[in-house]
Amino acid sequence: MAEVTVSKKQAAPATRRLREFLEPFPSSRFLGLDPFAPFSMLHQLSGQMEKMLRSNVPEGQTMDWAPAVDVQRCNGSLVVSAELPGLKREEVKVEVTDEALTIEGERKREHKEDHEGYHRYERSYGHFYRSIALPEGAKVEEAKAEMKDGVLKITLPVADTAKKAKQIPIAS
Repeated sequence: MAEVTVSKKQAAPATRRLREFLEPFPSSRFLGLDPFAPFSMLHQLSGQMEKMLRSNVPEGQTMDWAPAVDVQRCNGSLVVSAELPGLKREEVKVEVTDEALTIEGERKREHKEDHEGYHRYERSYGHFYRSIALPEGAKVEEAKAEMKDGVLKITLPVADTAKKAKQIPIAS
């Protein structure tokens, strides 16, 4: 019987071949890109953007926040509902002009805990500003606002301005 010799030769892994291919292209190393970790660049970019955004926020404060706002037309009125949990009506300012409805305010949260061995006190602040464009014919003098259970509801009568459309024939 013929003798068979088996030798194990380690093949170059795909990553090593790719590294050898990319060696002549220093731009990928210069930019800090790692072609072997496809999401590392996205992760780095996300981290840098968050760092940039947070650098302008004073310590102990949070970034501005935008409360959820629903706008709908109902029974000849424009109804705007804004979710403002934990805020009192004195902390919210509502202004209306012929062009827009503006809701503005600031939330201040303070949390205090006293336990055996430690004292914890947290504060966070956040300013918000929402502006909603008003349709033509909005009767700003008759606007009403009420706040109940953390929901601000603003009702603004809107004149029914049905615009007449005229079809225009297309010439050849």
